[in-house]
Formats: sequence, structure tokens, C-alpha cells
Amino acid sequence: MADGVMIVTGGSRGIGAATAKAGAKAGYAVVVNYASNEAAANAVVADIEAAGGKAVAVKGDVGVEADILAIFEAADRLGPLTALINNAGIVDEAGTLADMTAARLERMFRINITGSILCAREAAKRMGKCHGGKGGAIVNLSSVAAKLGGPGQYLDYAASKGAIDTLTVGLAKELIDDGIRVCAVRPGIIDTDIHASGGQPDRVAQLGPGLPMKRAGTAQEVAGAILWLASDEASYSTGAILDVSGARSIWP
Repeated sequence: MADGVMIVTGGSRGIGAATAKAGAKAGYAVVVNYASNEAAANAVVADIEAAGGKAVAVKGDVGVEADILAIFEAADRLGPLTALINNAGIVDEAGTLADMTAARLERMFRINITGSILCAREAAKRMGKCHGGKGGAIVNLSSVAAKLGGPGQYLDYAASKGAIDTLTVGLAKELIDDGIRVCAVRPGIIDTDIHASGGQPDRVAQLGPGLPMKRAGTAQEVAGAILWLASDEASYSTGAILDVSGARSIWP
């Protein structure tokens, strides 16, 4: 069983919610971060507590540095931080580069890139041995879009996830002597409501039959990979980026 505290950013829905529940089952006290949907975050906490786990819901927009600091301060009150799951992220409506405004790009990169970097900074300050910590793990959420490029639909989202891949490799090297492992998971088409937020609520139903495995993945399948990378079972893995894409990233 794990010990210590796990922060799951964007933990109120989809992959984040599945990861929060799996983390609690593994023994972590879990901070379920949410940006706006308090009811959904409270429902995740209630499910965790009903199963005998420990969790708190903490509001905070990872696109705002002050909110990030508040999230980590809430985690400090639960105990020593041992895992950060950098899951929070957004997608915008499908479109080509010609449709993308500077405001859209600023919001996308502020939340998906800068937010992840600042969360990793705060985690490193707490877990790093040079700061008196005992080490730990950071697992970043990338996307197979980082490899496919998202042309004609989500070019900006794909670019933001390419930055997460680079962050994972660089930070793994930077923090290795501090006892912190840094890895990432690259999901493919996963059956969550993120597609609706991008203006395509039927995307999973439309694309699923044409995928290599003839179906989309589930949030629970991605959460399983995240929990393994955060666990001591992955103690010799750092800088690793694990595709959970049903072969979509390598299919012709």
C-alpha cells in the first residue's frame, strides 16, 4: 500500500476522477482538485470515503499561480506529498490554425503547459531530498496528439502536449538526484466528457469503430497506468512516456 498524499489536478471528472479513486484505493490520501464543478469533486470524495479512503476536494484553477499555491497548501495539511498527477488540461473547439486567436492560445498554454510546470515546481519543493523531502513521483498527462500533431482540429492542444513530453524528459533528468521520478502517460481516444468540451460530444462513438482496437479506451485503463508509474513497482522508471492509446499512435 502507498502512503503519503497524492494530488490529482483536474480530479473531478474523467481520467482525473478515475485516478483519484484508484489512488485512494492504493492507500494515498488524495487531494481532488477541481476548477469549477464542486458537486462532481464532492461526489468523487464521497465515493472514496465510502470505500474507506481519505480525500478532500480543493478548488483551484491551475492556470492561476495563486490557486496552485493554495492547492499545495491544502495538501500540506494532509501530510507529506509523495505523488503529483498533473492531469488538469483543456481542449478547445476543433478548428484550423487560421481559426485560432491569440486569446485561445494563451489560455491553452497557460493551463496545459504553464500550470503543469508550476505544479511540478511546487511538488519538487516538497518531495525533493534537497528540500528535506523523501522523494516521490510526478506523472504528467500528455496525449497521443503530441505524436500525431492534431492537424485540422486540435493543433494547439497537440502542441501543448508535445511540451508536456519535453517537460517530462527534462524534469526527470533534473530531479533524479532529488529522489523524484517523472513520467508521463499518453492517452489516445478515451471515453470521457472532454470531447464534449471540444464541441464534439459524439466523437468517441464516431471514431471508436475505426480505431485499431475497434473501441475507445476507458478512464480506468488510463488510471491504472498512472498508478503504476507513481508506485514503487515502477521504481526504475523515470523519463518514461507510456502510450495508452490502443496502438493508435503507431497505426498506419
